[in-house]
Amino acid sequence: MRRIRLKLWGVFSLFLLSFCLSGCGGETSETSSAPSPPSENAKPRQTLHSFLLPEASGSDLYENELASIDASHTSDGYVMIRYSGSCDKAKIQITDPGSVTYTYTLLGSEYETFPLSGGNGSYHIDVLEHVSDDLYALIFSQDLSVSVGDEFLPFLYPNQYAWYTSDSDAVQLGIELSDTAYGDLDYVEKVYHYIIENIAYETNLAENIPLDYIPDIDLTLQNGSGICFDYAALMTSLLRSQGIPTRLEVGYSGRAYHAWISVYLAEIGWVDNIIEFNGHSWSLMDPTLAAGNDSRAVEKYIGDGSNYTVKYYY
Repeated sequence: MRRIRLKLWGVFSLFLLSFCLSGCGGETSETSSAPSPPSENAKPRQTLHSFLLPEASGSDLYENELASIDASHTSDGYVMIRYSGSCDKAKIQITDPGSVTYTYTLLGSEYETFPLSGGNGSYHIDVLEHVSDDLYALIFSQDLSVSVGDEFLPFLYPNQYAWYTSDSDAVQLGIELSDTAYGDLDYVEKVYHYIIENIAYETNLAENIPLDYIPDIDLTLQNGSGICFDYAALMTSLLRSQGIPTRLEVGYSGRAYHAWISVYLAEIGWVDNIIEFNGHSWSLMDPTLAAGNDSRAVEKYIGDGSNYTVKYYY
């Protein structure tokens, strides 16, 4: 197979993701008061004990000796990719129907899951292996024509940035919180308050963030700390595992690079970027901003939440 040596032009955006998210913290807000009690007529939420989990079933497979793309479940809103070469690092770039290119690092030889966030249309996938410095070689490409069965499916499965299995501690926590909830709105509120009350901003990690940082939601729970990417990934996982469509969003809060979430609720629709809970409608979707940290120290990294601009949906 002919190899093309190229400079990975998407690595700058990946660097921003791994570095700029390192400084995320939050501020105390009056909206972070205790969850409101359910109404007298409220019914307990139906907790999920079986979960939507991805699989590489091999029914639609594209591969060579170095990489494999399993497109068996593109109708469910995801693709699975693995690298089987010998280089120290490999990356993929997925270009969606809107010409937005997502860059990821492949972590090992097992299949990993990546969302088809752009919905229906044509996707192009490049798999690249590390040569030296920031130079990568293109080792495999594939075009996919995707028809997603439901617009919410890409935001209901775990993926590399919000990864969980049925055995994950976060999934078990979601079951516990759901068992005490009255409807999805109440569950979102309980998840939100659990995170802002139990996960602290981790300064040491922020000062020493590894390149190509990827959240580990169970480690965040175990340590009780994280950066904004961890806050968003954990809340995404807790909500998705209980059947609530959730977008992990990366972009700008003002001029600062940041990560947050948007959630779909049947009572409201998509709740995007707003930081407010008035006791009746829930629209507080940025857990980092209300986690009780010193806003003055981190505002240059995460902004003040007044102007969100989304670049990527995961």
